[in-house]
Amino acid sequence: MMRRPRKQATPLAKPSYFPPENVLTRALPPELLGQREFEQFHFIGFDLSQADLSGRRFSECLFENCNLAGTTLANTALQNVAFTGCKLLGLPFTACRDMLFDVHFERCQLDYASFWGKAMPNTRFLHCSLREADFTRADLTGAIFQDCQLHGAVFSQTTLRGADFLSAQDVVLDPELNDVKQARFALQSLPGLLSKYGLVIE
Repeated sequence: MMRRPRKQATPLAKPSYFPPENVLTRALPPELLGQREFEQFHFIGFDLSQADLSGRRFSECLFENCNLAGTTLANTALQNVAFTGCKLLGLPFTACRDMLFDVHFERCQLDYASFWGKAMPNTRFLHCSLREADFTRADLTGAIFQDCQLHGAVFSQTTLRGADFLSAQDVVLDPELNDVKQARFALQSLPGLLSKYGLVIE
């Protein structure tokens, strides 16, 4: 019996609706300090650097202009969560819960972040810095890297089927070590795909 090809998952829409009482600026009100689950919250201008968000669940949330550098994410649930204009330097997203993991990034600093082994098809990285980010063994089927800086980013045994690198900068990866079927690259990225061969491309 012939097996039907698995239908590609439809990307979730970036969260955009938040009850007025859930739009918070800079700090949590006292009544929410011990809360473990946040659904449809919009966090604006929060400084969460070095904070411990372990075990908390965020669903349909937006972090805007927030600093989360050095935040602990052990067993944290990020379920359709968007980050816009945020500092996310070195964040270990690989430590987040796998179930329903879905994130969006726009104008974010994601240098040194780790997505090792994460299943995150259709993820959008828009105008982000991803210098030396680690995507080893991640599933980035259909992902978009629009106007992203990828200098030193690591792709190894990564699923990149249908991924869009057309406007990405400094893309270096080995097509023999990654699944790049139908992935899209600009002609200027060709040296980064053939770097291991030591070719001179003019």
